[in-house]
Amino acid sequence: MLKFVFWALLGANGVLLAYGQGLLGQPGDVAHEPARLKNQLAPERMQQLTPAQARQAAASVVAAPQAEAPVSLPAPLPAPTPVTPNLVACVQAGPFSTADARRFEARVARLGLAPRQSRIEIPFQEVTSRLVYLPPNGGREGAQRRVAELKERGVTNFFIMQNDTSPLRYAISLGVFKSDGAAQKLVADLQRQGVRGVRILPRGPQLTRAGYQYRQIEAGEHDRLTGIAENYNGAEVTRCS
Repeated sequence: MLKFVFWALLGANGVLLAYGQGLLGQPGDVAHEPARLKNQLAPERMQQLTPAQARQAAASVVAAPQAEAPVSLPAPLPAPTPVTPNLVACVQAGPFSTADARRFEARVARLGLAPRQSRIEIPFQEVTSRLVYLPPNGGREGAQRRVAELKERGVTNFFIMQNDTSPLRYAISLGVFKSDGAAQKLVADLQRQGVRGVRILPRGPQLTRAGYQYRQIEAGEHDRLTGIAENYNGAEVTRCS
């Protein structure tokens, strides 16, 4: 019995010695076995850290800057779209007498607008006289009241217009003049006498005169057309459809 115990202890010591010398293979998680130390790169440079040193090393790893992520550049902006000038869809110039139309067209030709120009006929009233009047107000009775007021203010040259079909029925005519200057003078005289609401109505036959329309006109071209049209009596540049 004693011999068995002796040999058992001797065998166990031998196994432990072989295990400690790494003769029984490479254990997975043993920290101090010689075989693993031999496989380390530069094992002489390894050193054991104190708890304080270990905490400091861990903190430095956390604080270390992360590798910068690749910068994604924004997509290039599209090329700017050319700015289209403000265009006027349609402008109309006129009316012109026959002689004025020829002169106007010759001057406008220098602007290069011929492809966008069309000649038209514009209704035109040929003024042969100017009526100075008080518009109708209250029918016949209203006209009679106005006549009484005119007499009180010393106005004697007047008559009541009583044409059944005219929109001026029961208006009060105060005079008819060929020139605008003479009509304006009478209006001023009546205002000094205290007469209010006097108007001037141009009268004459309805005719047509020459005019021009231009399509897709830029603002600068519109201004130049207006400047040219201002040189002709009665002509103007207006919008059209």
